[in-house]
Amino acid sequence: MTTWDPAQYLRHADHRARPFIDLLARVPDLPTDPARIADLGCGPGNVTALLADRWPTARVTGYDNSPEMLDKAHAEHAGPTPGGGSLDFAHADVRTWAPTGSYDLVISNATLQWVPGHVERFADWIGALAPGGTLAFQVPGNFGAPSHRLMRELAASFGLPVALRHDDAVHTPEAYLARLTALGCTADVWETTYIHLLTGEDPVLDWVKGTGLRPVLTALADDPAAREKFLTAYRAALREAYPAGPHGTPFPFRRVFAVARKEA
Repeated sequence: MTTWDPAQYLRHADHRARPFIDLLARVPDLPTDPARIADLGCGPGNVTALLADRWPTARVTGYDNSPEMLDKAHAEHAGPTPGGGSLDFAHADVRTWAPTGSYDLVISNATLQWVPGHVERFADWIGALAPGGTLAFQVPGNFGAPSHRLMRELAASFGLPVALRHDDAVHTPEAYLARLTALGCTADVWETTYIHLLTGEDPVLDWVKGTGLRPVLTALADDPAAREKFLTAYRAALREAYPAGPHGTPFPFRRVFAVARKEA
């Protein structure tokens, strides 16, 4: 099981939160007040807290399977919210999470790419929505980018027994649209490529240490020499693939978004 580092993940919190904010802007009004909201793959809870800002009276629960992430979320965000709602966190695996009761919003930020066959879960999640409720998610769509291609090539050359994600970790916007409309929803699906301007030394390596590289770092946790050898080679490859400019290192990052509203 992959080990997560909340502090490393949050080193690029502003860039990582922007897609969630863009997703949230397209979510329509919810049918119930106070609303019941599930955030699947909540991580350290920093974007889950934005749900309470948008719906102050809502009962929001963030779900994650990382003890490290949940500890961070509980410590910094759990409790009553200023608008009279609540924000809490619970352990769950998105691959098997089954809704209990009715939800007004099921939302997921940069998580479903870790869930093989996630489109097969949509029917259960939409089935648990109240009439007029919404399923919304965004996933990275950059698995063919140098950052991930080079990672896979190096992991293979090191003989690492880790399953790193390929392009098929997520679907095309057209495929998501087809699946969501077939389930009776009105769907809004789009993609965006952000050009993040990262600063600091080896910022792309620093970025992936918080996300896509975690399976490799977990696999090498008990072999510091091999870990350092891998990072040295990967660092050099990333410097060539993403050269620094006068104001920072441009890092293109494609993401796919979907907002599906159940018939009222």
